[in-house]
Amino acid sequence: MTESRSAVGAGGAPGNGYDVSDDVVAVVEDTDLPRRLKDEVYGTVESREDVTVEEADEIARAVEARYLDTRVDPLDPVGTVSAQSIGEPGTQLTMNTFHYAGVAEIDVTQGLPRLIELVDARKTPDTPMMTVYLEDEYATEREKAHEVVWKIEATKILALGDVSTNVADMRVQISLNRDTLEERMITPEEVAEIIEDSLGVETVQNGAAVEFGPEEPSYRDLLQLVEELREITFKGIEEVSRVVIRREEVDDGEEFVLYTEGSAFGDVLSIEGVDASRSTCNNIHEIHRNLGIEAARETIIEETNDTLKEQGLENVNVRHLMLVADIMTNRGEIESIGRHGISGSKDSVLARAAFEVTVNHLLNAAIHGEVDDLNGVTENVIVGKPIKLGTGDVDLRMGSTGR
Repeated sequence: MTESRSAVGAGGAPGNGYDVSDDVVAVVEDTDLPRRLKDEVYGTVESREDVTVEEADEIARAVEARYLDTRVDPLDPVGTVSAQSIGEPGTQLTMNTFHYAGVAEIDVTQGLPRLIELVDARKTPDTPMMTVYLEDEYATEREKAHEVVWKIEATKILALGDVSTNVADMRVQISLNRDTLEERMITPEEVAEIIEDSLGVETVQNGAAVEFGPEEPSYRDLLQLVEELREITFKGIEEVSRVVIRREEVDDGEEFVLYTEGSAFGDVLSIEGVDASRSTCNNIHEIHRNLGIEAARETIIEETNDTLKEQGLENVNVRHLMLVADIMTNRGEIESIGRHGISGSKDSVLARAAFEVTVNHLLNAAIHGEVDDLNGVTENVIVGKPIKLGTGDVDLRMGSTGR
């Protein structure tokens, strides 16, 4: 074996700092593997000092054989296979909403309703939630973690004290709880100021007591003020009704993780102590708005995969889910798989008509003089022609040999 050198990416060698010989580099680079798999082979060889060039060649050839074997053949109907691979297990999904795995009192849509939400690209999930990871001391100290909780969870007036109405004097009276105010880091003066700004009334604040009333004596206006008061968010994010804090095992120890009812992903990412690199939510549109289309694609894959796994359907190959996510996001926006999205925007008139609202599609196509080139599967099945996949895409012609 020739003298080892540190692979620095020169001359086709790996660029991840693996220390391998020129002969090993030669046998690995001679394969048809993509760069990622070549780097993994280099890593395997480098981790075992007793691997010979012949053994390295065997490893590389074995990986190459597996890689070539798993590739899709040209003209394979990958869309149809993916639809069947997801649709058949989908019949085994439940219709219920379950408690989120291990988190008490947080309900999250699972099973078939969740799968439909994802492929329909619903603007808001039935049960929006976020998983918020923390960083530094916020992840390890309960008090610091609670500081983040109160910045996220919406604090309403009934959480801060008691509200009563004095009909005789036409006044709304609030008796604030000092311990709660201290815990949630808000003062009586701030409460009074928020009420004035939100309701447009003058408040009288005396210690932990705040009172106010309508400009003109009116029982109806008094009750209206109480209703409006209950809707005011004094601290936190209005869309997040509750936060559950749990201590969980992670890669390098234990840390506090927050689970929320309600979602406002963009607002949460800007809060001090939140680890933006690990936090996520189950609303793919919020992910798209804040992190971009690639992150939304990853979320669609993760959410569909988790939904199937939750129901014990781990054997669905992730490549089928990746294909669905690619189709939904390849134009830079999230499109649903339905008549308002991908299926309804196909070029083929017959393919659109075969999906839903048949008469409307055919009528509109006739009015606008559309032409169907019969390139896809559905339209060729309808007219009885061979589909252009597999052997159906091969044209055979009889010709003379010239003799």
